[in-house]
Amino acid sequence: MIPRRRFLQAAAASTVAAALPAALPAALPAASAHAAPVPEGTLTDLGPASVASPLGNAEFVGGVLYAGSRGLSPNVVGAYDLAEDSVTAHFDIPTGIGVWAMCKSGTDVYVGTHSKSDLYKLDTVAGTLTKVASVPDHFIWSLAASPDGKVYLGTSEPGRVKEYDPATGVVRDLGEAAPGEAYVRAVQADDRYVYAGVGANAHLVAIDRATGERRDLLPPELADRDWVSSMSVSGTHIAGGMNSLAELLILSKSDPSDHKVVKATAPGEKYIVSVLIHDGYVYFAGRPSGTFYRCRLDSGELEVLGVPYFEAATHRILAHEGRIYGVQDNAVFVYDPETGAIDYRNLVQRGFRAAPEEPMSVHSDGRRVYVGGKSGADIHDLATGEVTRLAIPGEPKTMLTLGHTTYLGVYTQAALYAHRSGQAEAELLARAGNQQDRPRDLAYDARTGLIVMPSQPEPGHMNGALTLYSRRTGEYTVQRPVVERQTVYSVATRHGTAYLGTLIQEGLGLPPVTTTARLAAYDLVRRKLLWELEPLPGARSIISLSLGVVNLYGISSTGEVFEFDLLRKKVTRTLKVGNRGSDLHVVGRVAYCTDGDKVYKIDLVTFTVKPIAEGLAGQWFGGEPKLALDPSRKALYGVKGRDLVRIAITGRR
Repeated sequence: MIPRRRFLQAAAASTVAAALPAALPAALPAASAHAAPVPEGTLTDLGPASVASPLGNAEFVGGVLYAGSRGLSPNVVGAYDLAEDSVTAHFDIPTGIGVWAMCKSGTDVYVGTHSKSDLYKLDTVAGTLTKVASVPDHFIWSLAASPDGKVYLGTSEPGRVKEYDPATGVVRDLGEAAPGEAYVRAVQADDRYVYAGVGANAHLVAIDRATGERRDLLPPELADRDWVSSMSVSGTHIAGGMNSLAELLILSKSDPSDHKVVKATAPGEKYIVSVLIHDGYVYFAGRPSGTFYRCRLDSGELEVLGVPYFEAATHRILAHEGRIYGVQDNAVFVYDPETGAIDYRNLVQRGFRAAPEEPMSVHSDGRRVYVGGKSGADIHDLATGEVTRLAIPGEPKTMLTLGHTTYLGVYTQAALYAHRSGQAEAELLARAGNQQDRPRDLAYDARTGLIVMPSQPEPGHMNGALTLYSRRTGEYTVQRPVVERQTVYSVATRHGTAYLGTLIQEGLGLPPVTTTARLAAYDLVRRKLLWELEPLPGARSIISLSLGVVNLYGISSTGEVFEFDLLRKKVTRTLKVGNRGSDLHVVGRVAYCTDGDKVYKIDLVTFTVKPIAEGLAGQWFGGEPKLALDPSRKALYGVKGRDLVRIAITGRR
């Protein structure tokens, strides 16, 4: 097993080496105090924003592991030849933003994409790739091949099961696995049934492939679980990973009442992310710990086999020639049951393509720009153009710099990390717990010394939360709920008060029970909600807040900006800006935002808007545009396509 620090440094070096332009960009105009100002809206291209090679799934055909990427453009399936210990070929996947689903039938590998959801067949003998079907569903989460060669798709939203027949090219819709549920996250098939693992309320459904008749195999005592999100079947058993109590369900096909539940034992474990029944054992992986387990199929006796890579998600577990392979991010681990040894193989170092991904966040500390993506952030040095990779087991969704320390809110587990400039790794400070999942914003209140991190709950769960972290003591508390039956999405702080903007969606897959986003004030000293109201009729979310001298400004997901008088607690003006919202930054008597294509300047005196830059066509993960303000207040940072760009601003009307 490669030590974590050495592996991270090696992976970072190889990824960045694949990403650097032929010549580093020159120092930026703003880097020198004597540089001449440039016109507002001037764009400076800083190269690829975030370069990565995250994997989503894989399949073996013979001695070759075919691994699919996610978040690249285009995504690829790379062929890792075990005998040569190198990636010998790549097959471009021209549609979709990622590959979560793969299965094999004979020597053919099927690949399922999401957003747009297409099904491809990779003929590994001929070395050809063909798109064979398209479905209207948002995601293809899982694929499975039956013994007679039909391919089954688990999709969302809602959670449906579909059948592709290679002989006819016809896609048959088997309907919602569990009516009203949003996700089919796992599918498996045998000669009679296709099995569907469902969430956000757990079901394990067996669908008769011939008649469509279905029955729920989930034992009644497990009906309150969140998900069956990973699955494996053998001739006699079904094994399913359940969230969010990190439980493995093993049940007999012939008698589902004959079942056992095995609890993963690592501290803080919540998810069983992949499962494999093999040779009398069930192998499975947990998260957030990254622990690799197995248990006996007959008795449920549990063994902890190790932690191949701390806190990594294992997307697939496969067996090949007596060894067990786990697919993780840009690497695979290999477990030898005979010796108990675990080997780790970085596929980027073995030739897997690294490419610009869809960024998730952007932040500037004045000397550097952090761009968050899958499994870490690229850090761009503004003076030299050098790019380094900060590896983090998760996805940085939001960032904040105080002094020499940058704080990162990381998905999953609503984790808060700290990174001091020059350090190789970030330090984990806190996890929100309380069934929280996605950090949505970060703000600092100087009066209380608190970092405030709002978060969205896990899929299927109610009520977002506020995590309050003290920089002085390192202690933190979590307030949940804050605004009842909503997620707190955005925050701005001043003099001991946190102003909160909300999202009506709670955990994914849970239908909203409220109709309009709210604006609220929370007392950070007394830890209590002061007031709440609905500033924009019908708004689904308030995604950013920014304080002016006397007023508070906010923006909705649809690009509507409002001005709020804090004394009168009243919306005084509204303005439609673009067709999507983003981070909103108030600079003196103007404000800046973007819809992903244009950057807008708002005159806060006249409350009018004009574009200062356009044609960005930013390819943000999830379609949520971001915008960072340089501490000098003379520049913004965003993306053009997938390149990081600096946008010059004046900060004046």
